Amino acid sequence: MPKANRKYKDSVFTMYFSNTERLIELYNSLEGTNLPKDTPIEINTLDDALFKDRINDISFVINGELVVLIEHQSTLNENMPVRFLLYVARVYEKILETENVYRSSRIPLPTPKFVVLYNGLEPSDEFSEMRLSDAFILPEKAPMLDLMVRFFNINYGKSPSIMEKCHSLNEYSTFVFYVRKNQARGLPLNKAIAEAVNQAIHNNVMKDFLSQHGSEVENMLFEEWKWEEYAAMQKAEGREEGHKEGQAEIILNMAKSLSPEEIAKLTGIALSTIREVLMPATT
Repeated sequence: MPKANRKYKDSVFTMYFSNTERLIELYNSLEGTNLPKDTPIEINTLDDALFKDRINDISFVINGELVVLIEHQSTLNENMPVRFLLYVARVYEKILETENVYRSSRIPLPTPKFVVLYNGLEPSDEFSEMRLSDAFILPEKAPMLDLMVRFFNINYGKSPSIMEKCHSLNEYSTFVFYVRKNQARGLPLNKAIAEAVNQAIHNNVMKDFLSQHGSEVENMLFEEWKWEEYAAMQKAEGREEGHKEGQAEIILNMAKSLSPEEIAKLTGIALSTIREVLMPATT
């Protein structure tokens, strides 16, 4: 197994699926292939993370294809195609670092494929596709640049056709389910994770991996999920702040010709909020 990158924090997902046999099993389930376990595979995940300050992506070349996987645990994100565009350019640069891209003969490139394995809490379809061209300001029938991302929901009980073909992914999904179920029982995150590790080992879920790396998994997953909780909180606070700013702008504009009571009646905004916004302007 390739050496783990310690410059940034690895995720449990990356650590678990950096095992080549598990990665080939996962590839077969996603692509509907039946490549043997000893198929040559080259993991070329970037040394520095593009998506976050921790590595939750795996990039590898197999069977002439460059596959970029990312496990996505936070809220649904429509900007994944452009993120993958930036990412794959850097991966190609890494692959071609010894090649002369200005030579006249064509340089063969592995065919790119992009996959998001979604493990978040927001409801979503089991499968969908996102395209870079969906974000273009001027849509074209045949854009000169495009990139497609395949999206799979890997939460417990979802995407059964994939889970049946990939025992490793099914076990990983089950382990995450254990953690969330423990949280739902009211356990704090660190205890929920520790209990999930014990449950998984007892039920023969990721048993060998967790028996060997249990303490490390607990620390890594705790840091991962605390990061996710912080990011979600920041996003929610940003929405709330944006809402307050927009509300204040409406109040100030209406106050040019209306009384606070009239604004409250027309907008439904609390009179106390209106007076609070207008107070600095009247002092």
